[in-house]
Amino acid sequence: MKSAVETLNPTRVKLTVEVPFEELKPSLDAAYTAIGNQVQIPGFRKGKVPARIIEQRFGRGAVVSEAINEALPNFYAQAIEENDLQPLGQPEVDVTGAPTEGDDPLVFTAEVDVLPEFDLPDLSAIKVEVDPLKVTDEDVDAEVEALRERFGTLKTVERAATKGDFVTIDLKASIGDEEIDSVEGISYEVGAGNMLEGMDEALEGLKAGESKDFTAALAGGEHEGQDASCTVTLQAVKERELPELDDDFAQMASEHDTMDELREQLSQQAENSKRFQQGVQARDKVLEHLLENVEIALPQSIIDAEVNNHLEGEGRMDDDEHRAEVDESTRRALKSQILLDKIVAQDDVKVSQEELIEYLIMSAQQYGMDPNTFAQALDQQGQVPQVMSEVGRRKALASVLEKVEVVDTDGNTVDLNQEMEVEDHFDGELDGSDEDDIESETETADVSAEDEGTKDA
Repeated sequence: MKSAVETLNPTRVKLTVEVPFEELKPSLDAAYTAIGNQVQIPGFRKGKVPARIIEQRFGRGAVVSEAINEALPNFYAQAIEENDLQPLGQPEVDVTGAPTEGDDPLVFTAEVDVLPEFDLPDLSAIKVEVDPLKVTDEDVDAEVEALRERFGTLKTVERAATKGDFVTIDLKASIGDEEIDSVEGISYEVGAGNMLEGMDEALEGLKAGESKDFTAALAGGEHEGQDASCTVTLQAVKERELPELDDDFAQMASEHDTMDELREQLSQQAENSKRFQQGVQARDKVLEHLLENVEIALPQSIIDAEVNNHLEGEGRMDDDEHRAEVDESTRRALKSQILLDKIVAQDDVKVSQEELIEYLIMSAQQYGMDPNTFAQALDQQGQVPQVMSEVGRRKALASVLEKVEVVDTDGNTVDLNQEMEVEDHFDGELDGSDEDDIESETETADVSAEDEGTKDA
């Protein structure tokens, strides 16, 4: 087999491949056998029809077409490998020559988008600034209040709902006369803003047994982006009662005896949080620096396909303003992927099984799913390779952080590899007044993971 590459532009090439008849012949023989097994011709047993009879009955062209359909993907893959190309997306193939008569070669062309060539800068020359590591009394107070809320109790009250209350609600969404979805008895914190837009405003002022209608755009599922008529019915209102901040609370919530000791521990926890935030800042700024300073040609056809697919799913194909927004975000995402994949290849980044499992567990928690169920779903959908790539890109970006210079805005060098003190002195269970109260609190975090219609919110 012979192949040649023509560069059409920095992100697209045209392969011309010529396959000698001898290399195609095994596929032709297989095509004769396949057709012979599919047809019944008088005088011949099924599967024993001679090649000349098949040609007389169906024509040689049908056999050649069958052979090409079976063999072409392998010849294409071989040409890609021989020419050291990294394709993006599916090729546009055109068969220009085939052995419809005699022993002519198979000739085809394939146009395909490929990874563009570009150079990475000297990563050690990059310098980014992050916020300084300063823990204030306000930071510690916030940690104390967060811990205090974890030990709050939920009490049912007979009044209108207001921001911060925990409510039990029924919710349904419809588009026109079609009910998209409905759920009953779910818990929600008024003001959380993690469900349907406009629902918080609808809930405030409602009393148990009352309902209110509102309109919201769905954010997921097959009706993503469409406005739905929603009805929320309030079943119960509960408010959180917080414990007093004294030594008794310190002993209940932790292994410490006094509030002073507890505040000292929470101060360290706040420092750890600030140090983590420095790492996140540095990561984001390094990626932003690379995106702004590395020129990468992007394949327009892939961007157009992604943008159109996104807009079609939202039913907003004619929204030019939104199209521009989606185009920009798609370009950024694709450029980030190509950039980090280059670092993965350059640094030979490998993903261990432990790292993959850790990522799957973290992702499953975000979706409110059992990790095993989540992993099985990804495997059934053939998405494990994409997940491996994503973990590799995260590792690549982390490796970049080890090479760049990070300073805070005060000019101090920041060591992102410094180990953080991690001690868990907290019992951390919500002390509800009864089992239902405990469920009300814990379900709040999972409310956006309800089924399709309200999850769309």
